[in-house]
Amino acid sequence: MTTPAGPTGPRPAASAPGSSTAPPRSDGRAAPDGPPDTGARAGQDSGRRRGFRFPSAFTVLVGVTVAVWALTFVIPAGRYDTTEDGRPVPGTYHPVDLTTGFGDRLKDLFLAPVNGLYGVSDPGTGLTAPGGSGDFAGAAGVFLFVLAVGAFITVTLRTGALTSGVARLAARLDRHRTLLLVVLLALFSLGGTTYGMAEETLGFYALLIPLALKLGYDRMTGAAVILVGAGVGTLASTVNPFATGVASDSAGIGTGDGILLRLLMWAVLTAVAAVFLVRYADRVHRDPSRSLAEPLEEDAELRARDGAAEPLTGRHKTVLTVFGATFAFMVFAVIPWADLGVAFLPTLGWYFPELAALFLVAAIAVGLLAGLGERTTSQAIVSGAGDFMGAALVIMLARGVTVIMNNAAVTDTILHRLHDAVSGTSSGVFAGLMFLVNLPLAFLVPSSSGHAALAMPVLAPLADFAGVHRALVVTAYQSASGWINLVTPTSAVVMGGLALAKVRYDRYLRFVAPLMGVLLLLTVAFLATAAALG
Repeated sequence: MTTPAGPTGPRPAASAPGSSTAPPRSDGRAAPDGPPDTGARAGQDSGRRRGFRFPSAFTVLVGVTVAVWALTFVIPAGRYDTTEDGRPVPGTYHPVDLTTGFGDRLKDLFLAPVNGLYGVSDPGTGLTAPGGSGDFAGAAGVFLFVLAVGAFITVTLRTGALTSGVARLAARLDRHRTLLLVVLLALFSLGGTTYGMAEETLGFYALLIPLALKLGYDRMTGAAVILVGAGVGTLASTVNPFATGVASDSAGIGTGDGILLRLLMWAVLTAVAAVFLVRYADRVHRDPSRSLAEPLEEDAELRARDGAAEPLTGRHKTVLTVFGATFAFMVFAVIPWADLGVAFLPTLGWYFPELAALFLVAAIAVGLLAGLGERTTSQAIVSGAGDFMGAALVIMLARGVTVIMNNAAVTDTILHRLHDAVSGTSSGVFAGLMFLVNLPLAFLVPSSSGHAALAMPVLAPLADFAGVHRALVVTAYQSASGWINLVTPTSAVVMGGLALAKVRYDRYLRFVAPLMGVLLLLTVAFLATAAALG
């Protein structure tokens, strides 16, 4: 997510006078106040040495839009017969003749972003265009929801409650080194699984790197608490709106579908990451020469520095309570309790419109309860929506690609070919293939929301043919996206975080490689088992 800071109000600890602007985040959202000048210069020097800079998610999606539009003139048009709820019927694929000419196809390309936001599909022709009547095909609901989450996160960060809460917790557990590492990693993982915590983490390096050094660990330990914690949480997203939410919407299912599997994955993978980190940290504590991070001259000063935490005020506690309660209520509101056999809890069936309203109301409540006042609260809401505008635009662009494919009637053709490729495989093999197919997509489109909006309309219907729930494809997609984004060099979260921690990227890769292998095997095992069990 982001550590936005507006024109007024406290900033996270990582921000410092003269700090530079961080690069755009992987999912298209504008990055917050970034690494200090030293880290930024290091990143710039590294970029000059490489001589190549991977394009942003916007550029990638524009290129994909044009490429897909060109391919629609080559790929044969065809459609499946569908059920009443719009799902394709296996075995009914047939070629179709298009009635649209080159001018209409060129107009589709021109209007792709607009259609991606508020296009409407005509039930008679199946074509999507702005205006008219029919089924809403645009991503306007998701678009507004993303902006509402941005407003809520920014207002909460403006209060300083999150930073103070983590600092206070670290101070209380200062004498319990192992427990402190586990608790902190679990907190960052919780942020990742619930709301895709990412850029917000940049504000915590100034706190946790000195803390790790004071405890007798190294810089790699402090960086890993943040990077691995939030990364594993995002890999096993439960209700993360930018991964699970967008993917579920694109797949035509509810965000709560498949949540039990994702909760189990989150608990197990977070525990595995904690064990991995603790083993490394204890090894370094016993023998500093086994550290994978290069020691720096300033480390001795940081170890000796008095890092007393600021007191957690009553208002901070209130803000943290509202912050946690909002996400807890979101989880409650999206879970289909009736389908799970839980009769004593009402199934609210909330979706993006209700959730957007929830986060907007919560943002206002947090600002007023924290004493920010009307002016500062409104400024933070506007600033937060602006910070998250990038993610919303990425979703819009990706949905526009889907509209181009549907209007050219090639989506079902691609689906038909993919079905032929995976037909005959067991449900477990199918689940593993879905994970592997999404790995290169995750690298090419590091935006989790853009990846979801791009891939799910094509991949999700394959679950119907394989006899598994579409939620399994959603879980496979987000696991692949989260796994890649633990190490991708195109991520501002990874490279900016390592620059702040002053840890070399190649050494981080050496550190995290064994964990990456374990996470991959466990994720595929979870997916295959869930598919086999139905």
